[in-house]
Amino acid sequence: MKTRIKHNSFTSALPLDFMGGRMASIFLLSVSVLFIFASLINPAFFQNVRTTAADVFAPVLKVVNAPFQGAADFIGGVSGLTNLRAENAKLRAENARLREWYQTALMLQAENQSLQALLNVKVEEPHKFITAKVVADSGNSFVNTVLVGVGTREGVKKNQAVLAGEGLIGRVIETGRTSARIMLLTDYNSRIPVLLEGSRQKAVLSGGNNDYPILKYIPHDSEVKVGTRLITSGDGGVFPSGLPVGRIESVDASKVIVQPFTDIHHVTNVRIVNNKIDPNLSAGSLDDF
Repeated sequence: MKTRIKHNSFTSALPLDFMGGRMASIFLLSVSVLFIFASLINPAFFQNVRTTAADVFAPVLKVVNAPFQGAADFIGGVSGLTNLRAENAKLRAENARLREWYQTALMLQAENQSLQALLNVKVEEPHKFITAKVVADSGNSFVNTVLVGVGTREGVKKNQAVLAGEGLIGRVIETGRTSARIMLLTDYNSRIPVLLEGSRQKAVLSGGNNDYPILKYIPHDSEVKVGTRLITSGDGGVFPSGLPVGRIESVDASKVIVQPFTDIHHVTNVRIVNNKIDPNLSAGSLDDF
C-alpha cells in the first residue's frame, strides 16, 4: 500500500521567513536610532563621513555620467545642423557690428585709463575661476545642493561664490580633496546680501527650498519695480560685490519674488570664484542680515 507524503515546505518555511523579516526590521530600526543619537552627540562626524564618501564616489559618478553627456552632446549637434547656415549668416552680421563696437570700446578704455590715472583710482583685480562639472544633484524638499568634481586639490575653499550661465547660483559649503558641495541660492539656509541696481537699495535674497527666492529686509519706503536687476553687495565678506544674481519677477504686499539669471536646477557646469577669502570668516556672518 502506497502512502502519500505531503510536502509542506512552504508552510514550514513561513514562520522562519516571517521571523527573519521581523528581525531585519528591528535591526534596521535599531541602527537608525543609533545613528540619530550619534548625530546629536557629534554632528561633525557624519559631515566628515559624507565628505569622505563624496570624495570616493565623485570619480565614479564622473565616469557614469560621461556616456549620457556624450549622447546628449551628439543629439544636440545633429539637431542643430539644419539651422547651421542661417546661424552662420547671422553671426557674420553680428561680427561686423562687433568690429565697430570694438573700436568704440578701445577708445573708451583709453579714456577711462586716463581718468583713473588723474583720480588715482585703485582698480580691483578681475575674478579668477575654477571650472567644474556637476556630478550629483541633492535637490529635494529639504535641501538644495549639488556636488561637483573638484576640491581642495584644485584650490576650492569653503564659502567661495559659485556662478553658472549668466549669474550666481550659490556658494561652497563643504570641501573634500576631489569634491565639493554647493548650496544653491534656493536652499532654505541661503542668505545673500544684494543691491537693487538703480536705487542702490540693500536687501537680502533668501531661499525657501522652492524655485524662486524672495527679497527680505527691504525698507518700506523703498521703490521696488518688476524687472530690476540684483547684484551682490559684498556685505559680510562672503560674496564679492557686483556678481549678477537675478531680476525681480513680481511684487505684492506680502513678498518680492526674484527670478535668478540661471536655471539653477538644470546646471551641468559651474565656475567657482577663486578669490582670497578670510579664513576666520564663517557662514554665520550671513545670518546677521
